[in-house]
Amino acid sequence: MPALTHVFLRMFSLIAGFLALGLIVGASLWLSLRQAEDTAALRSSVATESSLAAVLSALQDVETGQRGFLLTGQERYLEPFNNGRENLERQFEVLSKELSGHASEIPLLSTLHSVAQQRLEIAQAGIEAKDDGKLAVVINSDRGKVVMDRARELIAEIRAEEARLIDERSAAADAASSHVRIGILSAAVLVVVLGLLSFWINQRQVATLLAARDALSAANVNLVREAQERERLSDQLRQAQKMEAVGQLTGGIAHDFNNMLAIVIGSLNLLKRRLDRGETSDAAQLMDSALEGATRAAGLTNRLLAFSRQQALTPEPIDPNKFVSGLSDLLRRTLGEAIQIEIVLAGGLWKTHADANQLESAILNLCINARDAMPDGGKLTIETLNAYLDETYAAEHVEVPAGQYVLIAITDTGMGMPSDVVSRAFDPFFTTKEIGKGTGLGLSQVFGFVKQSGGHIKIYSEVGQGTTVKLYLPRFLGSEQAAVESARPNRAAGNLSESVLVVEDEDRVRSLTVGCLRELGYTVHHADGAAAALRILDADPAINLLFTDIVMPEINGRKLADEALRRRPKLKVLFTTGYTRNAIVHNGVLDPGVHLIGKPFTLDQLAAKVRDVLDGA
Repeated sequence: MPALTHVFLRMFSLIAGFLALGLIVGASLWLSLRQAEDTAALRSSVATESSLAAVLSALQDVETGQRGFLLTGQERYLEPFNNGRENLERQFEVLSKELSGHASEIPLLSTLHSVAQQRLEIAQAGIEAKDDGKLAVVINSDRGKVVMDRARELIAEIRAEEARLIDERSAAADAASSHVRIGILSAAVLVVVLGLLSFWINQRQVATLLAARDALSAANVNLVREAQERERLSDQLRQAQKMEAVGQLTGGIAHDFNNMLAIVIGSLNLLKRRLDRGETSDAAQLMDSALEGATRAAGLTNRLLAFSRQQALTPEPIDPNKFVSGLSDLLRRTLGEAIQIEIVLAGGLWKTHADANQLESAILNLCINARDAMPDGGKLTIETLNAYLDETYAAEHVEVPAGQYVLIAITDTGMGMPSDVVSRAFDPFFTTKEIGKGTGLGLSQVFGFVKQSGGHIKIYSEVGQGTTVKLYLPRFLGSEQAAVESARPNRAAGNLSESVLVVEDEDRVRSLTVGCLRELGYTVHHADGAAAALRILDADPAINLLFTDIVMPEINGRKLADEALRRRPKLKVLFTTGYTRNAIVHNGVLDPGVHLIGKPFTLDQLAAKVRDVLDGA
């Protein structure tokens, strides 16, 4: 019995060992097959992610090509469009194969394919619209954006579904791994000899898991790289949108300037022809028409400088209550009897520091807009208040420092504006008025002036309820003394005893300026640059006024004036320029004690300004 028992036990042990070995081998084979399936599924998910990224990239290529063609009109910008369209169908064929076994993702893929076709049709329609001259309709439509947003949502849903499937497979693999480990450990207890084999098999399993982890890490690196690529494409899209905005601005400027130049050139051509024939009956009318066109062009330039915050401001302390009250008569004459004007002035109102002429222009612009919004008449209210914008408000509004402000609010009972119009109200050349009724620069000019003055502007409007525009101008904390007007005679003309030196590098502008000053009665000398001007100043001590352009080659007008004043401290200086950034204007404000007349100027403006400077105003 004992011997038989030992044999039986040995046989039992051997059979148990082989069974344990078979169990370990079978479990290992099963695990390997399962890992192979998981690896294949992971590769399929990575391939699906790559294909989805390719679909999004192709759609963005279509959008980029369309926008490039719409902005430039050049056929070469259609290459990304054509490439993206061809690539889309290839990628959808690949995705159909990859997702054929994923029932939950097939409807999403079908919808994505339909949305992609819609985006292609929209892009093709946009390209055809440019050829048909209907570009404005395409630019103002947001169908392309809506479809692209829908495509991104569908891609995100497919990716989320893929991630869910990967999580499920990972959980199942983890559970299977746990069962196999238990089996191996149990077998090791039964057969110590098989423990080493089990350990080796376990090491093999760990190595496989590490390989899977490395594969996942590599896939993650690829996903990060793809995200970076999408960000780069997004930057390109934003740049294209910026170029579109620049194109709209350029087109608006070109349109208005061409209209004004057409008036000037046409009137002068007609005037020359009729003068050649000796006809003078309507010469004055043609000259007035040309002058009106040139004046409107100059006004457009000034409004553009105001919008870009590059105009030269001459701020001064202003009592807003007195200022608004002083405008009441002008407003009543301008707005007409159909508009009821109410002015509500706050007690204890602070002073502000702003350019009075620009503030008057801003208020008039807003009041005229309010009048146009009330074609059948209505009520216009102008209200002044002290205001404080706190840190919370400043954090929610870009470029608005917290602090104390003077508020001028202009409210009408007109038609009001929808939110999409309010959001674009300050855009240059954007207008809801009929063609010929407005340039779309009025609110842009107001916006530029307020921002350049360190203030803030806000529009509140509801359709059918009216509009309120609030101007916040910084509180003035300086001296309370008001500027005192000098009691001098209103005398614009000069005389030959007053001598002016004109310095201008542009020959025709210099000749015209000299002619204007001589017409006004002054003795005039002229030079084409700083060197010649200094020689004339040294030779003629009777010169009373240096009238110089700022932007000149080699030595600019400011440096010339500094040197001239060093030699002649009592010399009066008047600057002129069409545009300057920092020679005499800093932070949008004219330097103290500096006199400036902007180009172009009329004879009356020149006469008044020269007289002011010579008389010490």
